[in-house]
Amino acid sequence: QVQLVESGGGLVQPGGSLRLSCAASGNIFRINAMGWYRQAPGKQRELVAQIISGGNTNYAESVKGRFTISRDNAKNTVYLHMNSLKPEDTAVYYCNAAGVRRTLTSFASWGQGTQVTVSS
Repeated sequence: QVQLVESGGGLVQPGGSLRLSCAASGNIFRINAMGWYRQAPGKQRELVAQIISGGNTNYAESVKGRFTISRDNAKNTVYLHMNSLKPEDTAVYYCNAAGVRRTLTSFASWGQGTQVTVSS
């Protein structure tokens, strides 16, 4: 089993900042990629940002220049630094990790989600 635990969501005013964290634990041999997705009410889940082995990143167009994803490999933790938040960033944010277990089988796991609300 691979568990992902997210933290850092909350209510913030437009223009504000938040940092989300996601820690992976359990039967992990290697994590190949970690990322953040979000789902707003009535909309499909969408990729926000992803970081893969070697440090390459990619972002949704809507968050480029405002959000930064980073990873602490020693802690199996990924962060999402969100600046200049807008009401349209309001959503449940989910962490995702994909990699290989110690049993050399692949995994793809999701966190439970954390609510981010941008409102005045």
